[in-house]
Amino acid sequence: MKKNFSLTIALLSIFFSISHLNATNLIDKGYYVVDLKQKVDWLKCSAGQQWDDKNCSGEAIKLNLEEAEIALNQLNEQLEGEWRLPTKKELKSLVCTDCTGAKINKKYFPNTPAEPFWTSQRNWWSPKFYWSVNFFTGHVYGRFVPEKRLFLRFLRDR
Repeated sequence: MKKNFSLTIALLSIFFSISHLNATNLIDKGYYVVDLKQKVDWLKCSAGQQWDDKNCSGEAIKLNLEEAEIALNQLNEQLEGEWRLPTKKELKSLVCTDCTGAKINKKYFPNTPAEPFWTSQRNWWSPKFYWSVNFFTGHVYGRFVPEKRLFLRFLRDR
């Protein structure tokens, strides 16, 4: 009985130490963050903000999806890589349910507005609407038309 208990404790100890190592899948790389789990790079700042080596400065801007496409083209001209809007799953992966204020890790994504952000995906059951992730509640919604102005966060595949 004592051996089984010791073995159980040892296995639990190994499990929790491995879990701790995998606690974060994000690596800070300056103006972007490597997401090892999703295999993408996220821009730290929301559209309209600039990375100043310490923080996201300036005001994030809300754009409709037509304006988002123009902003995306400008971004791809200025920064290396094929930047794009995230899928619903990718953006939802950034939600931090334990965070206060904006439901996102502020260490990696500072000054993120606690409001909805666009995804690239149409709502399959109501195709005139697109999915968004709300960083005030942490919930996903499929109720915004493309003409609505929401915040944006861009990413690129690794």
